[in-house]
Amino acid sequence: PSEPTLVLRLKFLNDTERLARVRPGDTVGALKRTYFPGQEQQVRLIYQGQLLRDDAQSLAGLHLGHLSVLHCHLSPPSAAPAAPGTPGPRSPAPAALGVGSLALPLFVLLLALLWYLQLQHRHVFTATATTCLAGLTLLVTFVAFAMYRR
Repeated sequence: PSEPTLVLRLKFLNDTERLARVRPGDTVGALKRTYFPGQEQQVRLIYQGQLLRDDAQSLAGLHLGHLSVLHCHLSPPSAAPAAPGTPGPRSPAPAALGVGSLALPLFVLLLALLWYLQLQHRHVFTATATTCLAGLTLLVTFVAFAMYRR
């Protein structure tokens, strides 16, 4: 007798779904090869919040039921390294400047202005205001380093 088949729902980031007919004895790698031919290295399957890293693991071992959902993430193909002496691919054009990319520099500029005013007009700033300004400057410094650290 043949092994019963399961129907799995492959759900993508753009909320599209695809049905996959598999046997419980199939492996995660076989599922990738069948439904993502040529893209096995770029597809990431996630079941119940866990990344399925082991391609040799059987689907039965995951305790998948009929119409279980496997979340699929397809990463873009990585470019092959260029041969020595040949020019590499051109870097993509910079993204358009948006409000998000300008928020931190504008905030830093505002802090610099406040520090200038604090130094030039000390009589206007109380000790509490100066302490808050110092704390805010420290916080922005940590955020800036966290955002631009790679």
